[in-house]
Amino acid sequence: MRKGPKATGTSIVILYRWREVSNLEAEDKSRRGGERFFVSKLREAELLFPQFTPYPTKMVSTSKIKSVDFYRKIPRDLTEATLSGAGLSIVAAIAMLFLFGMELNNYLAVSTSTSIIVDRSSDGDFLRIDFNLSFPSLSCEFASVDVSDVLGTNRLNVTKTIRKFSIDSNLRATGSEFHSGAMSALLNHGDEAGEELVEDSVSLTGRNFDTFSHQFPILVVNFYAPWCYWCNLLKPSWEKAAKQIKERYDPEMDGRVILAKVDCTQEGDLCRRNHIQGYPSIRIFRKGSDLKDDNAHEHESYYGDRDTESLVKMVVGVVETVHLEPQKLALEDKSDNATKTLKKAPSTGGCRIEGYMRVKKVPGNLMVSASSGSHSFDSSQMNMSHVVNHLSFGRRILPQTFADLKRLSPYLGRNHDRLDGRPFINQRDLGPNVTIEHYLQVVKTEVVKSNGQALIEEYEYTAHSSVAHSYYLPVAKFHFELSPMQVLITENSKSFSHFITNVCAIIGGVFTVAGILDSILHQTMTLMKKIELGKNF
Repeated sequence: MRKGPKATGTSIVILYRWREVSNLEAEDKSRRGGERFFVSKLREAELLFPQFTPYPTKMVSTSKIKSVDFYRKIPRDLTEATLSGAGLSIVAAIAMLFLFGMELNNYLAVSTSTSIIVDRSSDGDFLRIDFNLSFPSLSCEFASVDVSDVLGTNRLNVTKTIRKFSIDSNLRATGSEFHSGAMSALLNHGDEAGEELVEDSVSLTGRNFDTFSHQFPILVVNFYAPWCYWCNLLKPSWEKAAKQIKERYDPEMDGRVILAKVDCTQEGDLCRRNHIQGYPSIRIFRKGSDLKDDNAHEHESYYGDRDTESLVKMVVGVVETVHLEPQKLALEDKSDNATKTLKKAPSTGGCRIEGYMRVKKVPGNLMVSASSGSHSFDSSQMNMSHVVNHLSFGRRILPQTFADLKRLSPYLGRNHDRLDGRPFINQRDLGPNVTIEHYLQVVKTEVVKSNGQALIEEYEYTAHSSVAHSYYLPVAKFHFELSPMQVLITENSKSFSHFITNVCAIIGGVFTVAGILDSILHQTMTLMKKIELGKNF
């Protein structure tokens, strides 16, 4: 930044500068006088010969135009460059560049405004619930997913959008998707009730079970509990069918099949080893090509009618398969009737349930429990421990989409899957009949552009979990309740004119402040030099 003449106290320098100024003034006066003479002669020619005038008679003087100059110049020779001014100029330029970069970054950054409004969902809209739950102690054979809400909707054992996979104690899948048999709630139990019973089926225990399973190619076992209502209905038909099968296939002469029974109240370990959770459970154990390396047998479950005729027909169909092709015992080789009533039994006692549900946007419940219309369950033995692999509301959103939207709101998506990966395990220290409940409060969040176009619609929720002792069958319960309010995040547009105005303010402000600082610094240094010269004199 250049200054005026420097006061050095030397008369020679002052005289030299004065002469330069005088010469400049003389030249300016001479030039102005020449201009006035030329203009006067030009006006005389215009008056004498107006027809030859090549330009308008009225002409705006350049001096008048120059009078409105806001930026009058000082001759360069009258200014002086200083080291302090150069330093401040560099600092000012750097400050301008820095502030310009900050302003440009702020202009390019996306800003949003958040507001709370009443949920804009229309009446009749449905909400999707995606879930993936692992139950280490609930068999896929009886696992049921139910949905209910405050409007009276009650859907039991939903299967259309649900998939089940048998899992072991480490939550690893042990096979392909599990398909349970068609368990009708109106099974035919016959009319043998009240007849005198002769027990022809063999009672098995943990000590002799393996012996019989290796001795007979076909071992049909009824796992029951004496207190079970359905077991007592089955008992007459079972014993009568055992007698007919024994007469038809003599165990000593034929030796292909035998009917047996296991009291699960006495042989709890044996029933747990075979993953029995509902009573009665009829299992068909085979010896042959399906023998595993650990001498365990693949087995099937029977889901058909429980009258004597149906039981005998099922056993005969299985035995004829052994007689015709002893080395090929797969399910696909059976008769059509057997295929309908026999399904592969779960090889493990756990189940992973995954899928989705569509529910109304009202408070409701999603429940997982053991359910069957023709089986009884011992509630004291049911363990509804589970691991929430995934639980979310609304349409599934890719992680990349969430990452892209972080620029709009850093908190977006943090509670979209709040329960994911959390285990809820009952180690039997809470006692029997324990229901695990989750209370979920769901809030809708919508992100829209400045023009009103919706970018994303997602649902986040809070979760509070607890356990409760129930007099009935324990369940895993997810109670969800939607908030009547929603969060609206709107992208704000920025004006380019506002950006230009801020840039001009930065440049002008820094330049002005730097000039003030330079003036103060220069005056201070000049004063200090005057004081120093005064001391020397």
